[in-house]
Amino acid sequence: MLDLTFEAPKPKLISGAKHDWELVIGMEIHAQVSSNAKLFSGASTTFGAEPNSNVSFVDAAMPGMLPVINEFCVEQAVRSGLGLKAQINLRSAFDRKNYFYPDLPQGYQISQLYHPIVGEGEVIVEMAPGIARRVRIERIHLEQDAGKSIHDMDPTMSFVDLNRTGVALMEIVSRPDIRGPEEAAAYVAKLRQILRYLGTCDGNMQNGNLRADVNVSVCRPGQYAKYQATQDFSHLGTRCELKNMNSMRFIQMAIEVEARRQIAILEDGGTVDQETRLYDPDRNETRSMRSKEEAYDYRYFPCPDLLPLEIEEAWVDDIRARMPELPDEKKARFMRDFGLTDYDANVLTAELDAANFFDEVARGRDGKQAANWIINELFGRLNKEGLTIADTPVSATQLGGMIDLIAKGEITSKMAKDLFEILWTEGGDPAEVAAARGMKAVTDTGAIEKALDDLIAANPEQVEKAKVNAKLAGWFTGQVLKATGGKANPAVVNAMVAQKLGL
Repeated sequence: MLDLTFEAPKPKLISGAKHDWELVIGMEIHAQVSSNAKLFSGASTTFGAEPNSNVSFVDAAMPGMLPVINEFCVEQAVRSGLGLKAQINLRSAFDRKNYFYPDLPQGYQISQLYHPIVGEGEVIVEMAPGIARRVRIERIHLEQDAGKSIHDMDPTMSFVDLNRTGVALMEIVSRPDIRGPEEAAAYVAKLRQILRYLGTCDGNMQNGNLRADVNVSVCRPGQYAKYQATQDFSHLGTRCELKNMNSMRFIQMAIEVEARRQIAILEDGGTVDQETRLYDPDRNETRSMRSKEEAYDYRYFPCPDLLPLEIEEAWVDDIRARMPELPDEKKARFMRDFGLTDYDANVLTAELDAANFFDEVARGRDGKQAANWIINELFGRLNKEGLTIADTPVSATQLGGMIDLIAKGEITSKMAKDLFEILWTEGGDPAEVAAARGMKAVTDTGAIEKALDDLIAANPEQVEKAKVNAKLAGWFTGQVLKATGGKANPAVVNAMVAQKLGL
């Protein structure tokens, strides 16, 4: 594992007109479970289908239709809990959360409140190289998603699309351990990364597959320490929930503006009302959506259609045995086995596809060289073209083959850049392309030596300067490379220059 130093959360101090204030943030992440079918029906979860085409009788709440739990969704929740080092509860239960909304056909949501499937866990957020903070997870519970109300298709009517109704969600609830906007965004990014590595949620925030409800409050310096000592929430300020945030940047902006709104109220002698608010990025402001409900407002009671969910320890152990290598483990391996820097390992493990690509290229080769080509050349070109690693025209096999040619001294680094361009635009086998295009490094030391001798004889003043200042010897290397059309091996030329000049 990574060698990390854990530091206590550092609160972001915000200066009001009269006092300094500290931020306190907790988050509820709604992560759509990666599953082909919904939580209690066999209806498809395909995104972008025609409105109301992925709706079963169960989803539409037709009379007499009973939910049947999707075992794979349960497995995905357990896998997520294991990935977050959380307690797996062998017995959990579903409740009905009652409320009326046009896109909720049943008039209630089947959820878990009192007996969730996953208990306490943690997310390790690296805030700087080697410096991390621990955000505690309170629980993960399974629940149904609601449908979608559409208000912008007609000036007088709203429309309802029930395709999303009944899709399985994992609600991942954190403790109020997050102390600033940047840390909040880093937490969401790390959680998203872990879920994507696990394959339990695709993390597509644009499609709403991962959404954050952000609970924001402010308190005077010292009050959070009292909460930590007592776990008494009364030491913290009244929280407001920012609903359905689906952008890291907007999460940071919304926290900042909401904190300043609360501070202004408190310093003016008012009180902050506990409520749910929406963030308007165009106006950079939050506005009230509804007063914050408590559990009793929803009239929770055990779902009469579903027995308590009981799973076996052996089943959990089997899932644990099939767990993939997670981001921190992969990063530690890349640094240990390939000698990568913290930065390079971070870049290469940010997305699973990129990490797998590097693994394939670096296998049996110089890991640092593989990382340099992937990060600087491949990623640079992908970003320029607006492509992802999944769309790369240059495969791991091709890039690895090109690196092999460099290692054998058959092509120079300059030739390799030209070869990379050909592979990108035309494809082909690197060795065959290099041979067909006459890309072959000059390995005849006699030819290199003659070119260097001629250069030394013609430039006695430059020789004397290089003997005084060894850095100027690079001029000779450059000239020899130029004379050979860039086909000479720079390392061979450098060694020969040093020998000839007595450096």
